[in-house]
Amino acid sequence: MLKALLFSAALAIITCETGAQTTGGQSLASDVANMREDLRILTQRVGELSLTVEQLQRENATLRSQTTSSTQAYATVQQLNDAVSDLNRAIKAGDEATAERVAAQIKKLGEATNVALDSLAKGQPQRAAVQTTTFSDKFPSEGISYTVQKGDTLAVIAHRTGGKIQDIINANKIADPSKIQVGQTLVIPGGK
Repeated sequence: MLKALLFSAALAIITCETGAQTTGGQSLASDVANMREDLRILTQRVGELSLTVEQLQRENATLRSQTTSSTQAYATVQQLNDAVSDLNRAIKAGDEATAERVAAQIKKLGEATNVALDSLAKGQPQRAAVQTTTFSDKFPSEGISYTVQKGDTLAVIAHRTGGKIQDIINANKIADPSKIQVGQTLVIPGGK
């Protein structure tokens, strides 16, 4: 199209020059000069347009290559769904593995705690086992009452009152015979 335009302009100039030679007027000569100037300007503009078209073609090619690479970066909905389900499976597997590791750690900590407690227990003196005392109902039903005085023991009280130590323990349900207190009142079975 550009070549056709230039060809038409050149043809018009040649036609004018030929017409100028036949008419011989000065206005014709100025018209030809004006047309030549117009042709020069047109040629310059066509060159500028040609450069602009080349630049637009380069930009268009760049945009096409960017568009091609951009479409490859997008994922379809199905691809996203597949990726999410893969991620969920990985998380579930990770949760199970984490639970197993935590259980193993708890077991190790429990064992370490037991070892530490055992070593502490070995360093501590052993406590006497708590004994449950059973009391017998086989003692005389009649007797006297006695108030414990300073320095008394069950043996001293039994000797003074004529009772038996085991009968005093059973009648008063004394778990530890060494822990009678001053002012405590005791029943002395068979005592006088």
